[in-house]
Amino acid sequence: MEEKIKKKKPLIEQRDILSRIPQGPGVYLMKDRSGTIIYVGKARDIKKRMSSYFSSRLGHDVKTLALVKQIYDFETILTGTEKEALILESNLIKRHKPRYNVTLKDDKRYPALRLDIAEKYPTLKIARKIKNDGAVYFGPFSSSGAVRETLKLINKTFKLRKCGSSTFKNRSRPCLNHQMDACLAPCCLDVGCADYNEAVKDAVLFLKGKTPSLIKKIHDEMIRASQSREFEKAAILRDKKFALERTLEKQVSVTADRMDRDIIAIARENEFSMVAVLFARGGYLMGSQSFPIPQTLSSDAEIIGSFVRQYYEINRFIPEEIVVAFQPEEKELLESVLSDAKNQRPTGLDMEHPDHKNRGRGKKRVRILCPQRGEKANLVRMGAKNAEKDLKDHIASLMADRDLMSRLKRALKMDVLPKRIECFDNSNMSGKEAVSGMVVFLKGRAEKSEYRKYKIRNVSGHDDYAYMAEALKRRYGKGDDSMPYPDLLLVDGGKGQLNIAMAILRESGLKGAFEVAGIAKKDESKGEIQDKIYRPGRSNPIQFGREGDLLLFLQRVRDEAHRFAIAFHRKRRKKALLHSILDDAPGIGKKRKIAMLSFYKSIKKIKDADINELAGLPAMTLSAARSVKETLKDYK
Repeated sequence: MEEKIKKKKPLIEQRDILSRIPQGPGVYLMKDRSGTIIYVGKARDIKKRMSSYFSSRLGHDVKTLALVKQIYDFETILTGTEKEALILESNLIKRHKPRYNVTLKDDKRYPALRLDIAEKYPTLKIARKIKNDGAVYFGPFSSSGAVRETLKLINKTFKLRKCGSSTFKNRSRPCLNHQMDACLAPCCLDVGCADYNEAVKDAVLFLKGKTPSLIKKIHDEMIRASQSREFEKAAILRDKKFALERTLEKQVSVTADRMDRDIIAIARENEFSMVAVLFARGGYLMGSQSFPIPQTLSSDAEIIGSFVRQYYEINRFIPEEIVVAFQPEEKELLESVLSDAKNQRPTGLDMEHPDHKNRGRGKKRVRILCPQRGEKANLVRMGAKNAEKDLKDHIASLMADRDLMSRLKRALKMDVLPKRIECFDNSNMSGKEAVSGMVVFLKGRAEKSEYRKYKIRNVSGHDDYAYMAEALKRRYGKGDDSMPYPDLLLVDGGKGQLNIAMAILRESGLKGAFEVAGIAKKDESKGEIQDKIYRPGRSNPIQFGREGDLLLFLQRVRDEAHRFAIAFHRKRRKKALLHSILDDAPGIGKKRKIAMLSFYKSIKKIKDADINELAGLPAMTLSAARSVKETLKDYK
């Protein structure tokens, strides 16, 4: 059940409508004067919680005082249970990213290993983004090198297939991997599903940190094979066991109980916060990750609680025990939500049921602990040291970026710090499929969520100046809808492109709204040894002298724009090559197109086909057949 109360009144008048808020669990959204959501919270009794914000009798902490001063409007959503309120709160925080909530940035940059257990012969692939798609994910890993090294060891030890699905279906003989004894070759050889799935389960045990259990399992199989006089099989199992034992020697044992657990600790310095997660699997430390938390007024316990909710929302492995540095609020509710999520997610160990129900597996409970002494408290201290180290590195990196921006402002003689830099580049092939790409750097770092793509619509032929003019007009010619403006617009090209950009800004009434610069490649025929940076009103390029890192940074921005535009152009060109006239027929999708081409083999035969026969094909209807006939009537 959901019910909304939405009033737009000043804060002083909001007390009157508090009396009309029903009691019960729910979520509340606080808004500032402009209507922007600045905080999302949940409560077991939403009326009592909302009243507490505006009660002068209660002492508020710094965060609540700062928040209440900004509230001009609010909205409440009632839910059936407190658990529903917790889930809804997480979804709303993820969607709106309110200023006063703790928000965990998406870690797309960390690679993971993906196992699609719905496939008959599953394979491990490197994935850059963890999705809720029914597959099992392992990781994320700290670097691409770490994930590739792990995958290399798994391929060598467990011999899973390496080829993609299309190659796997069409292969006629085993590949080189099988010849090197690194693949079972289920594509061509008679490899039973049970045998292959056993290898997959062993790989899953290894990835879950169950190496000691896996070694014992392989040892027992080796003894049985030896007793049965299957000496070749026993030798293979012996080599696999030795390889795993060498891997185990490199791992650090941190607990004696061999339980899976995550350790979450926090470090803070001024306005900066860092949360570190240590992964202990089967009692062995497998790795760690750290996550910077945007500036917040929340307490350590609030940060830990928000982090735990958001971190395990996506398809990460949830251990049976989560050890935290500070006890989060509503610990029991969090444990219940995490337990439900853990028991619903596929594990990769139940290969007989591709519907991921994990039948026969008992319900497992997730516990959140805040130890004060013993080996678990030592783990928390270890996590805190990792958080402190990574926080210092993070602050040093931010300071270096800030110094770079400060020096760039001085070198380009700008009035403001270039916190937001936008750069455009074009790509085409002989004037066809022309596109323009815009990249954005915020405080010296690429912000890919802000990138934009532009299909060139109004220019025929090859004209870089016209491409640039169209892209700039579409980006900056929409008045207030064009906000936010950059502090620095960097265009790829020399004085010509720079003059085009300045003319477009004058036409749009944006002259002086932000700074503009052009970056041109060096002309080696003239003896130039470096790229050139041009500014309006200046005939000669800027000389950076000993601050060559500033030029390198601007080159990096330009190269990223170049890469982005080329990638978009290639995607458009590939799509154009695969385009069929059938794609222009209303109501004809991929399935119907394949059905027609598979039966008739050519567009000409589809055009000449009887309409009733066409309508009788799989997935086709009479209206779809008429649509095809109408589209193909002028086809020659």
